Amino acid sequence: MNNSYKLGVSQEFPCNYLPEKEERLLIAVDERLQTSEKYTWLMHQGFRRSGDQIYRPYCENCNACQSLRVVAAAFKPTKSQKRLQKKNQHLVVVIKDTLQNYYYPLYEQYINEVHFDGAMYPPSEKQFQSFLSSQLCSQLFIELWHEETLVSVAVTDVLEDGLSAVYTFYHPQYRKTGIGSYSILNQIQVAISHKKTFLYLGYQIDDCQKMNYKNRYFPHQILQNNRWQTINK
Repeated sequence: MNNSYKLGVSQEFPCNYLPEKEERLLIAVDERLQTSEKYTWLMHQGFRRSGDQIYRPYCENCNACQSLRVVAAAFKPTKSQKRLQKKNQHLVVVIKDTLQNYYYPLYEQYINEVHFDGAMYPPSEKQFQSFLSSQLCSQLFIELWHEETLVSVAVTDVLEDGLSAVYTFYHPQYRKTGIGSYSILNQIQVAISHKKTFLYLGYQIDDCQKMNYKNRYFPHQILQNNRWQTINK
């Protein structure tokens, strides 16, 4: 990390993913880092964003959060992923470049029914806007529709070398169809169509059920000791 940039360190607070653990964040507070180019550079260093705040885990005695990106340009679906694609092929993909007001009812339903025990509960429109919108870079909002029903929205940042999966929310009734995994497969295809090398999926946390699904897409790379290591399978 370039020492000429100003970074902040948060206080410790209860970890959202691992019980009985404390979490601490390294935050990019320097205004010079609030550009699309620098945001991409920070993503290379394992950072993510929430709203316009760019952060990275900075926990003592814990490195459970591993930054992971799929090599979209070389992605090969497994047999089960091919079945999932076939199972959901009736869904229609629509891509928007701005956050739509009609997303909020789906977001609210998703948080209330799927993540009622998480940090995002209870949902609000203010939280929705501040969490998902960003001035750091251009965005894609990848919608999945089943006839007249909005099934899923994948909020996706456009980086210089890839796309970043910021957050996906979906209709709880479609959970049994594997809609979360299908949305990732769809984001990979959008990355390929936009000629992007990577799809950044955030943090893989092996010991957290809600965060241990990201290493099922091959090939992918994990950031270890400040170097991206490729895992083919």
